[in-house]
Amino acid sequence: MRVATSLSVLVLGAGGIGHAVVTGLETGIDRVDPFKDMKNRPRAGTGMNLLLVGTDGRDRISREEKQKYRLGGAPCHCTDTIMLVHLSADRKRATIVSLPRDSYAELPEHRDLTTGDEHAAHPVKLNAAYAEGGPSLTVRTVEHMTGVKVDHYLEVDFTSFMKTVDTLGGVQICTARPMKDSYTGLDLGAGTHWLDGGQALRYVRSRHIDAAADLGRMQRQQKFLASLIKRATSSGVLMNPVKFRDVASTMLSSVRADRGFGTDQMLDLGQAMRGFTPASSEFASVPISNASLPVKGIGSTVKWDPSKSKRLFEALREDKPLAARRPNAPVAKTVDVAPRGIRVQVYNGTPQDGLGRKVDDALRATGFATTRVPLNADPRRLRHTLIEYDPRWDRSAKSLAAALPGAELRAVTGQGRTLKVTAGADFGTVQRVQAEETHRGEFDTVTGDQVVCP
Repeated sequence: MRVATSLSVLVLGAGGIGHAVVTGLETGIDRVDPFKDMKNRPRAGTGMNLLLVGTDGRDRISREEKQKYRLGGAPCHCTDTIMLVHLSADRKRATIVSLPRDSYAELPEHRDLTTGDEHAAHPVKLNAAYAEGGPSLTVRTVEHMTGVKVDHYLEVDFTSFMKTVDTLGGVQICTARPMKDSYTGLDLGAGTHWLDGGQALRYVRSRHIDAAADLGRMQRQQKFLASLIKRATSSGVLMNPVKFRDVASTMLSSVRADRGFGTDQMLDLGQAMRGFTPASSEFASVPISNASLPVKGIGSTVKWDPSKSKRLFEALREDKPLAARRPNAPVAKTVDVAPRGIRVQVYNGTPQDGLGRKVDDALRATGFATTRVPLNADPRRLRHTLIEYDPRWDRSAKSLAAALPGAELRAVTGQGRTLKVTAGADFGTVQRVQAEETHRGEFDTVTGDQVVCP
């Protein structure tokens, strides 16, 4: 989740801001050398690959902030979040792949940074690589698991996450259902929310909202990153030197990067990505064959699907997009229940011939399970489009209502699971909707424009 901070550094690379401004910002970056003495590395592919990690560091957070945002637990000195970011050779696409922190991994032989002891290769959870061998061992382990050569390394912690969001003026998040996590204090109702830094921290940390746990949290982190990209690219920050310096200096205050990621790289990326939008980004998670594989001495681990994950990382090396292209596709509104699970009978409530068929076709094209046999209402002089539903299917009714803006909702006890839509004289268009958990593509991939608020 703190990876949002370092990813934003790329988006805010500031083409047009000027070499002097970026040079001044670069001096605030702590440097590490994760590639020192590395041998037998994967072959380089096309494009650029960055390993972004968020560490569980809390040293610079005040006691009041720890109490307010429930950060009182002992840090594990490990990587809390790990993402592999691929920037296409033409710099028109960014692919962000989340690597579960509990992934089953086999560390190569190494020297333990804490004890100084030499360790033979052994199995661990992926996030333990940082605790045992720091950035270098983390890079070696990820390269070994993915076969993807890492070109640059970026690392951040909790410190500037909240300030970064606040400097941008907050980030907009939409949720189709209430989200509550007693561990982090997250408490969001269904709908649209502007999150400040503290609320955003709760949102990206929460993993006790539903049974999806860490995997669900990764999806929320991806959704947050897409919203952050939208905010940064639409707020004028990229073209305002003063605002850019404020935001970028806040971000870079807690970033550690490899020595090769400097002024020229930031300017090159910034100039290439000035036209970047949420649709330019795509988010995926490593395909999983077992989300809870017990391993003696380690605990429950996440086992990757060997064949599917191999194809995913081959696509990264070959600079291929993971998501299907949807030219000029309208932004979908997020709903609680997937349209495919909502059965709908359409009625024409007006004298206009063919309106029932028009509404039925539009709802089916959006994904609803219509009967394909629209009927005529009696009488046919309805002014406002009406949705009738059994109270037991109220969540489905609200999802259908999102696709028919302005429609009246009317509960009818005993109607059953089929919802009735009677098109009125005010019918306009059907709004495209999709369920919150809906994903596209072989690798559970979504593009940024699919998950940001419409």
